[in-house]
Amino acid sequence: MIFGVLLFVLFSMAFANPVFADATLFVGPNQTPTNRPTAGASLGISLLIIGFEFEYASAQEDPPTKAPALKTSMFNVLVQTPFSSLSGLQFYATAGGGLYREQSVENLTTGIGSNVGGGVKVPLTGPFRLRLDYRLFSLRGSASYPRPQRIYAGINLSF
Repeated sequence: MIFGVLLFVLFSMAFANPVFADATLFVGPNQTPTNRPTAGASLGISLLIIGFEFEYASAQEDPPTKAPALKTSMFNVLVQTPFSSLSGLQFYATAGGGLYREQSVENLTTGIGSNVGGGVKVPLTGPFRLRLDYRLFSLRGSASYPRPQRIYAGINLSF
């Protein structure tokens, strides 16, 4: 039994595809209901075409327009071009789900949500890339704004 498990592990390692990881720090506007600053980070792992990432983002509250603060923690699946295309660009589409917290002076809501989006990773120098991304969220429960949108730019480190 142990010999069979060891043989399986060795066989799997011999034919496994390389795994790539990356981390991104990003900033951009959350556009719902008004533009307000958002900052966050993501950590991902890619297996050639399919990737997985965890992302955390926080948009600030804007009391004059009654736009609540929004924090999201999402697990996403990415489908991406396996190799950089023209000019080294790598395109991707993403979808996932997780938790959110919407908070204002009058209200605090926590619930589950999902997101879809896409973007491109643009090579800069060495392992550094510029990441441009768009996300559309769907927040379930009693969120004041159940369909927020976010655009961001970030510095991505591939390792």
